[in-house]
Amino acid sequence: DFLDELRCSIKNRSFRPLPVRERMIPKPGTHKRRRLGIPSVADRVVQASLKLVLEPIFEADFLPCSYGFRPKRRAHDAVAEVRHFTTRPRCYDWIVEGDIKACFDEIDHTALLGRVRRRIGDNRVLALVKAFLKAGILTEDRRLEDTTAGTPQGGILSPLLANVALSVLDEFIAQAPGGWRTSNAEREKRRRHGLPNFRLVRYADDWCLMVKGTRADAEALREEVAAVLAAIGLRLSPDKTLITHIDEGLDFLGWRIQRHRKRGTSQHFIYTYPSKKAVLAVKRKVKMLCRQVSTSQPLDILLRRVNPSLRGWCGYFRAGVSSAVFAYLSHYVWQTVWRWLRRKHLRSTWKQLRRRYCGGGWWPASEHRELIDLEKIGTTRYRYRGTVIPSPWPDTNEEPTAA
Repeated sequence: DFLDELRCSIKNRSFRPLPVRERMIPKPGTHKRRRLGIPSVADRVVQASLKLVLEPIFEADFLPCSYGFRPKRRAHDAVAEVRHFTTRPRCYDWIVEGDIKACFDEIDHTALLGRVRRRIGDNRVLALVKAFLKAGILTEDRRLEDTTAGTPQGGILSPLLANVALSVLDEFIAQAPGGWRTSNAEREKRRRHGLPNFRLVRYADDWCLMVKGTRADAEALREEVAAVLAAIGLRLSPDKTLITHIDEGLDFLGWRIQRHRKRGTSQHFIYTYPSKKAVLAVKRKVKMLCRQVSTSQPLDILLRRVNPSLRGWCGYFRAGVSSAVFAYLSHYVWQTVWRWLRRKHLRSTWKQLRRRYCGGGWWPASEHRELIDLEKIGTTRYRYRGTVIPSPWPDTNEEPTAA
């Protein structure tokens, strides 16, 4: 039996992870490619078991500013926190937009294992973690390469290990004067003396540092962050690590976060809506699907592929001021699908196509489904939940409630 053999090999310490298989995939919105490392089935089973053991231990130490790959946390929480602290009266107006070069590929193994060793005393567990880090990679052209740094994207354990490594940044910002652990009274005192306060929001290797101070304060902090990351083998990208004012806006996790004047008033508010890059990506996706589905196929095949993509995209971006973007995309998708129908029936008139596919109206539909109308999707505001988000693990010290 597969699981019995795997259990025995781990017990007698004969288990050896296989090199991960390299797969190069395109980066969204660019012509560059990103490396994925796909572990074998046995390795994925062991990694999942390791994660079940390690995650509750490290979750007890992770700080509230970290949101990526953590239970009961999501990207919307990170965006809501940025919006919360840039809104008046908090006014953390200057933003350091962080970009780490090849984060998963360059994490220093010695530094990472050192951080794991602080919390894990079992040498067998430590040996397994090290074995996965050093397993090697089988490239697409069948060459075997050693892994001297990094944890492969695609592994079940990799997101947790990346969070362990990057928590050094969370701790540095939290413990620094003016950081998360600074009391409210001390923050007020610092502002009276012209000293900055700051807040970090991190989603895996995407992070932004909000500064309540001046641009010079943000620039000085960027240099300190670069030094902290260098200790775990990581580097900031000089071209992509930007310092911006909230009035200019920033892109974070696919969202545009910017202060605008509310129409018809003199008041200014922080708005969150899909970034231009995110809109271009979904337009490119729809266009690609209309090219991939041959015009010899029925309309239902196209709608079966287009609708889920758009529904998932809107499900993520409906938690913001997205109505205008949805209306724009709805018109774009309608035009693109109609072009596909015109190519499918070159000799048919508009009137004939409308009668066949729209019942005399204008909205395309097959026998089984209708093209999704993004304009009808309602939007909502995702509320900031604060720093205390319930843990998925019950407190074993609590007394059971009487039945």
